[in-house]
Amino acid sequence: MARAVGIDLGTTYTAVACVDEYGKPMVIKNTDGQTTTPSAVFVDPPNYVVGEVALQSTMTDPGRVVQFIKRFMGVPDYRVQVGDQNYSPEFVSSIILRKVVQEAEEALGERVTQAVITVPAYFTEAQRHATYEAGALAGLNVLRIINEPTAAALAYGISRRGRPRNILVYDLGGGTFDVTILAIDNDSLNVIA
Repeated sequence: MARAVGIDLGTTYTAVACVDEYGKPMVIKNTDGQTTTPSAVFVDPPNYVVGEVALQSTMTDPGRVVQFIKRFMGVPDYRVQVGDQNYSPEFVSSIILRKVVQEAEEALGERVTQAVITVPAYFTEAQRHATYEAGALAGLNVLRIINEPTAAALAYGISRRGRPRNILVYDLGGGTFDVTILAIDNDSLNVIA
């Protein structure tokens, strides 16, 4: 069975993680040696450049750089215009996902076809579906869309089995601030608030 990765498709940065051979969660470094990749796309059809180079291009050619697209996921008929082309948030997000998955494959030395993608806790069903569609456009079998604080709690719980406890998880991202209280008990995790 192919390895699945977890992807935090963030407003400003995107990160990819997996469980290593010892059962521990690990963040996969990109080809720049960083654990996050800027969620920015430089558009020059038919080419798309993702990450640090795209971010730096905001200084020289800002009209060709798409950033903060996550804010528009699930907005009906929303398109961002670059030159004479219009792009959906799902398409732009799929370009970001393709890039980070490609770099994860290089780091892991194996193909990545399955992913769990995180979203803010407040995302609506339409926004969740749009995120799923972005993953599918990127060629991924999206196993699940889960809340970002829940993903953090799962990573915490994987490495700290033991007595039942309640934990508070906060996620202060580039475009969101989520707080969740969860109960962890052996192999179960329940959202309290």
